[in-house]
Amino acid sequence: MVEISLTPQVPARPAPVQRRGIERVKAILDAAEVLLDEQGYEAATLSAIGERAGIPTASIYHYFPDRYRVDAELLQRYIREVEESTTTALNQAEELTLREACDIVIDAYIACFRRRPGMAALWFAAGRSPMLVEMARAYDESAAERLWRFLTRRDLIGADTPQLVVQLAVEAGDRLFDVAFRRSATGDGATIDEARRLVTAYLETYATPARQRAGKN
Repeated sequence: MVEISLTPQVPARPAPVQRRGIERVKAILDAAEVLLDEQGYEAATLSAIGERAGIPTASIYHYFPDRYRVDAELLQRYIREVEESTTTALNQAEELTLREACDIVIDAYIACFRRRPGMAALWFAAGRSPMLVEMARAYDESAAERLWRFLTRRDLIGADTPQLVVQLAVEAGDRLFDVAFRRSATGDGATIDEARRLVTAYLETYATPARQRAGKN
């Protein structure tokens, strides 16, 4: 099994305890997501979010001290979705090759970016807040650790493969996905294909001998 660990956590804010407060927080996040999806990062200001949610901007500050905290909680929502999607897909595959495992992970990321344009807007936004940068970094590290554990347990890469190897593969893929979504709002297919080739070919150099022979047949 690949353990699900919904990390990193957004820095704590006072949690709304009344039903009205919970509903307002959800409305704010939903409105922010719609604006990110439809109009992009720059359009999702607190005033625009409040207008879309039907909540006065001043009231938003009761739940979020600034726009960056809205971004952070929304990014955590996206992280949870892609993490659960990836974990489920890997665990459902009883027999698979290293290449197929790489495809599952990459396809889950790309599907989420395409299904949720707001995720790409936050993940790859130029000038992201330090909070978002740290969240993305922490997620990449935790995702790489889980993937390394999965690949070694399934004997898809050698048991002595350093965890750094999978971390580098994840980082390389992330950087190339950035290029893909800068070239096209839906992710440039050619760039994604090259990212897939690069990451898979690199990890295959650490495949167990039996897996290497199988890959050549």
